[in-house]
Amino acid sequence: MRLSFNIENVDDVFPGFILGDFAVLHGSSAVLFLSSLLAVKAQLPYQLGGLETNVLFVDGGNTFRLYDVSTIAQLHELDPRKVLEKIFVSRAFTAYQLTSIVFDRLQDTVKKYDSKLIILSDIARLYLDKDVPKREAKDVFSQLASFLSKFAKENRVIVVATYPPHSLSKRTMFFKEMICGRANVVASVKPSQYGQQFVLEKHPFFALGKTDFPSENLTLMDFVEA
Repeated sequence: MRLSFNIENVDDVFPGFILGDFAVLHGSSAVLFLSSLLAVKAQLPYQLGGLETNVLFVDGGNTFRLYDVSTIAQLHELDPRKVLEKIFVSRAFTAYQLTSIVFDRLQDTVKKYDSKLIILSDIARLYLDKDVPKREAKDVFSQLASFLSKFAKENRVIVVATYPPHSLSKRTMFFKEMICGRANVVASVKPSQYGQQFVLEKHPFFALGKTDFPSENLTLMDFVEA
């Protein structure tokens, strides 16, 4: 079973995620749209590239966009209400809440909803809060990255963490290096000379590469159809 983006060109470079993957999507804010796309596509039948699964969406940056999910569902000829009913959103407003969700509740929640896809949106934002001591933030985030890598393998689920743009700092750089180091799949969306590129930066067996990516200036419908 493989979960792909089903975006022209992108699938040629990266055919998709498999159970046990811990992946990081970073770069432009387009990675947040990709997480919404995955949340819908994961519900499709196996024959159409989906996983026929409920989705857990752990929102660390208030990034869940109901409109985007509803529109993507309609473009895939799905009932938006039914799609949204199968996405279980857990919002965290502090680093301590996010840590508790992952370490204390994730295991039971995966079993309860029989989910094969877990999305952690804007995973680093809350740990970048100045109210969280620097040393504590680094230690906990390091443990979080290790936990998620192990969790994906042991539970045979796909865990996708998004890392959208943040102000450049030593803490930001540390977090990105840490989370990408623990992931077995790393991809990014970056500016290029003619727009944007999707770059597969790390994978255990696919050849690394890059390809053109739909422009942020396109409409949501154009983006999906591209």
